Amino acid sequence: MYHHISNFEKNLAKFTGAPYVVATDCCTHAIEMCMRHDAVKKVKSFTCYTYLSVPMTLTKLGIKFKYNNDHWLGEYNFEGTRIWDSARLLHPRMYRKGQLQCVSFGNGKPLDNKRGGAILCSTAKEYNSLKQMGHDGRDFKYKKWIDQKEFNVGYHYNMAVEHAIQCDKLLEDYKMKDSHLPHMVEYPDCRSVKIKG
Repeated sequence: MYHHISNFEKNLAKFTGAPYVVATDCCTHAIEMCMRHDAVKKVKSFTCYTYLSVPMTLTKLGIKFKYNNDHWLGEYNFEGTRIWDSARLLHPRMYRKGQLQCVSFGNGKPLDNKRGGAILCSTAKEYNSLKQMGHDGRDFKYKKWIDQKEFNVGYHYNMAVEHAIQCDKLLEDYKMKDSHLPHMVEYPDCRSVKIKG
């Protein structure tokens, strides 16, 4: 069952040039996992023109942040971190060595699968840590989770098998496209909303 997810991760890694890919249920949860993995306490700034779930996630995690006025194309960096929101970018060899890049397969994204995301990362250690975090803290040396008696806190953010199968098909079609350049999408200014909590 999980081999479908593993196959998609390997195919996406090969396409993007990332040594490893962790498939997730969405890009927002990919960003959250990266922030937790790197124990981020502060983001110097990031664009105010983004989807509402991004500042909500940072607020939920208690991360201090400021907005900037950057208009972006394809991806943007959370300044002061190695984490990228690459929700609207997908092209060959896009991976930046040593970074954590979060991609999206939601509505209107390069792979329009309605749901899904992934983290592009550099090392087996990062892959294993993030993979475990996204699968409820499960250690995959145990075939059945019930046999595992000690867990790190994890989250139910793993990609569904059916989404992995569909994403793999979409990726094969996407590879054949003439252009993989991102198109401009303007998000509302998140400074115009107040997030309580």
